[in-house]
Amino acid sequence: MSVVVVGAGIAGLACARVLADAGLDVRLLERTPVVGGRLATRRYDGRPADIGAAYFTVSDPEFEAVVRDWRDAGLAREWTDTMVAIEDGRREPRPGPMRWAAPRGLRSLAEALADGLAVKLQHGVAAVEPGPMVDGVPVDAVVLAMPGPQALAVLDPCLRAARAAVDGQDWQPSFAVTLRYPERTWPDFHGAFVNGHEVLTSICDDGDRRGDGEPVLVAHTTAAYTAARLGAHDRVIAEVEDAVEAVLGLPARPITGYAHQWQHARPDTPSAAPFHLDDDNIGVCGDAWGPSRLQTAWLSGTALGRALASRLG
Repeated sequence: MSVVVVGAGIAGLACARVLADAGLDVRLLERTPVVGGRLATRRYDGRPADIGAAYFTVSDPEFEAVVRDWRDAGLAREWTDTMVAIEDGRREPRPGPMRWAAPRGLRSLAEALADGLAVKLQHGVAAVEPGPMVDGVPVDAVVLAMPGPQALAVLDPCLRAARAAVDGQDWQPSFAVTLRYPERTWPDFHGAFVNGHEVLTSICDDGDRRGDGEPVLVAHTTAAYTAARLGAHDRVIAEVEDAVEAVLGLPARPITGYAHQWQHARPDTPSAAPFHLDDDNIGVCGDAWGPSRLQTAWLSGTALGRALASRLG
């Protein structure tokens, strides 16, 4: 039995891993040059910075076992259980669950999951049709591990059940702006939620997050601000530099700044179901199938992989 998984983010990789372990012929297709999806790490000035997910948390025992393996391999580490909330100039500590980070960047976790899987990079999919077929090639099942709007763009109109499952998904955009400073001059903090701000939603100390102490901050922007600035990267960098300077009271300007645009950064309407699988053998999974977290994406892909393996095995 052959299965094509479209999308090599954490959900697609988790699903493909389950299917491969069950002895099924699995092919992973990814339109970008790297695996990971929003577990995104980019090198700026020779140093990696996390520009997608800022961290991850753990509450599920099964996912916790995976995280322990990552920790034992040196891929993941406990970062902080306390963020700072900043609003109208006030700063308050916000204790919460332990946030985990990755010394080599969160993409390294996706790369570990992809090890041994048949992944074809820079391979976009134009059409998923009844049969099912992927770009005219018949398969036994198809998994779309991607945001709903992207799934709708490739699903044939005849695949009504799959289209209905993702049609209601709304996603919010965001910019991730990486700022490198000449030195660390900001107040001691791990990461901050910036509440009620026109431009910013969060700021993370990437040097603290990664553990190398480098003077690098990564800021994320609000959906409304992002929607009004799509494609205007240079303007966004300048405005985010100003906003971060004002919020943190920084005495120095950054040496360099880089902006990455996420059209589908976060699902606004998460589903109550863990995944979708219909009679056409079309499955959909990802972090929109529950609270938007890395753990949700892994659980969604894993559960869908098990359901497909049971059906096809």
